[in-house]
Amino acid sequence: MENIPVLHVTGQSLAEAYEKALCALHENGTRFRTQYDKPGDPASLDSTMNITVIDPLAEPMIHKAFPGGIEDLREYVMELQGAKDHWVKNMNDTADTRWEYTYHGRLARYGAWKELRDYESVEAGYFKVNQVEAVIAKLVKQPFTRQAQMITWMPNMDLDCYDPPCLQSLWYRILEDQDGVWWLNCNIRFRSNDAWGANFMNMFGFVLFNRDVIAAEVSRRAGKTVKLGRLNWQADSFHIYGKDIATARQRLFDRIKSQPFEDRVYHFTDEMIREIYTEAEATVREKIREFDAR
Repeated sequence: MENIPVLHVTGQSLAEAYEKALCALHENGTRFRTQYDKPGDPASLDSTMNITVIDPLAEPMIHKAFPGGIEDLREYVMELQGAKDHWVKNMNDTADTRWEYTYHGRLARYGAWKELRDYESVEAGYFKVNQVEAVIAKLVKQPFTRQAQMITWMPNMDLDCYDPPCLQSLWYRILEDQDGVWWLNCNIRFRSNDAWGANFMNMFGFVLFNRDVIAAEVSRRAGKTVKLGRLNWQADSFHIYGKDIATARQRLFDRIKSQPFEDRVYHFTDEMIREIYTEAEATVREKIREFDAR
């Protein structure tokens, strides 16, 4: 019998949980080929992974071992909050080579692969659902609901898409403590998650999405203090591509025994990190403007 390993890790902070997940995959993952391999690429390391982050905003929050910088984190957070939704292509134009979707577009305008006109209705086969608004409204009305869920998968498009959404669903539920504080718990499921090339940025981006979009608006409407509870992250395929394994060993796995954990992480609240993160917004917006001009 051949089985894909199912791995579980828990960390107090985002950086701790991320490192534990990578190490668990490195030690216990299985080898797999992928449809994206080039000739000569080693097999990937793969598993099904469940990552629980007890306190998503706890420090240290940022791990240094991801292929990007603080500016890239800022850009991804902006993307998840809609800054690049207009980069999605016109599906009726075969010459349009822009993106097929954004995560925010799928969440805020599910079902619509073009802007709907007044005369286009559900009866004509068109629909558009703002799942973000629906989830917020559900949580405000009934914080203990089990129905506060958003999805991305559109089978009419994604079954034949070359690069369909990796993110599949987000599920929310709120617990209230004895002081009346609401704690937003979240489950996020990815069908495919590049553990080295994308996972940290994915998790960081959705932590801030949960804080700045979901929790903040629920708090405003409900008149309650809403804080982030645990984040549970499930990846059906949590993998490091074969071409990246050597880099991952060099930048992380070979350093763990000789380098203190504090030297492998950043504190998001560090003044220098916050300054880089904040100032990156102007650069990202200029990048988007330049792309739009082309």
